[in-house]
Amino acid sequence: MNRLLNDILAQANPSLVPGLARFFKTGPGQYGHGDKFLGIKVPVTRAVVKGCWRQLGTPWDGRSEGGFPELEECIRSEYHEVRLAALLALVELFRHCHSERQRRIYIDFYLAHTQYINNWDLVDLSCYPLLGVWLLDSPDRSLLYDLARNGRTLWEQRIGIVSTMTFVRHGQLEDTFAIADILLHHPHDLIHKAVGWLLREAGKRDQAALEAYLAPRCRTMPRTTLRYAIEKFPERERKLYLAK
Repeated sequence: MNRLLNDILAQANPSLVPGLARFFKTGPGQYGHGDKFLGIKVPVTRAVVKGCWRQLGTPWDGRSEGGFPELEECIRSEYHEVRLAALLALVELFRHCHSERQRRIYIDFYLAHTQYINNWDLVDLSCYPLLGVWLLDSPDRSLLYDLARNGRTLWEQRIGIVSTMTFVRHGQLEDTFAIADILLHHPHDLIHKAVGWLLREAGKRDQAALEAYLAPRCRTMPRTTLRYAIEKFPERERKLYLAK
């Protein structure tokens, strides 16, 4: 029995489905086209995960593909909330694990299933507590650069930049600025927002560093990115940047 799946399905609220479908842009031609919802809000999903994540974390062995059968079933679900539950459970398993070998298994599982991480909330609630933490003390962060440059989907590219949130929170800003450069002129608005968001977070730690980054770029970068990046600036400074 897959308790995570059963407990999530039990929380379905059909009255919320139309609103969630609109919010996550599931119409024809929109970024979430075709996604299906059960009508479950994130706090409810978190509560379900909190009650059962400890039961999901033992793989059959360190080599078996899909070594977490309950998570495997959930992350492949047609329902958005079930996929989110699998990702939040994976975050908890990783967070509470003290074995580097086991932590690597969790990371490999995540990277092997990015095709199912196909909306901004699924990215933003999972990537930096997993990849960001995993790479925080690593001298080689090329994985994130590769995702930003060569990601098969805009969601993999978004993982590349949003994962740097962990670095920013530890005062390490260089990778955020470097990956922002890779994605700065991406065609999709959801990448513009993600880049601007991470630049804004970097600016909270070091506004001078953000201003130095913006100085040669603010005239040509997407306006959405610029607006997000300077959101915390004083109003007069914001107006000056936008006037450029």
